[in-house]
Amino acid sequence: MRGTMIQHTPMPSLDEFAALAEQAWQAMPAGFREMCGSVVIRVDDFAEQETLDYFGMDDPYELTGLYHGVDLSQKSTLDSATLPDQVWLYRKPILAEWQDRGDVKLTDLITHVLVHEIGHHFGLSDDDMHRIEDEA
Repeated sequence: MRGTMIQHTPMPSLDEFAALAEQAWQAMPAGFREMCGSVVIRVDDFAEQETLDYFGMDDPYELTGLYHGVDLSQKSTLDSATLPDQVWLYRKPILAEWQDRGDVKLTDLITHVLVHEIGHHFGLSDDDMHRIEDEA
């Protein structure tokens, strides 16, 4: 069914989507961004097959974002230097969800996925974040 979606607006390119993600990041409170440290936000069309296999996902549209790194609850000042933590946003699954839902602005959905993945940076589980969202 996904292939038969009607597009009412032009879909942002990968570069345009990355710019929207950067805008969402910059719109977050400065203190929050500072607490995130050197997290790098990356955008790609889909997660790599290896990532999908790791999570047992057959459909690449299932994964809208991913936190890759060591969350702050597990980090130590004694750790050796590592690559910066990364938040991946997957453009095509986010666009598909946006079109399927029809009740949310794309920028709001990008922000939601970004905040969710940053939650993992702070050591929150999916259940923790769903509970927080339900209580909000």
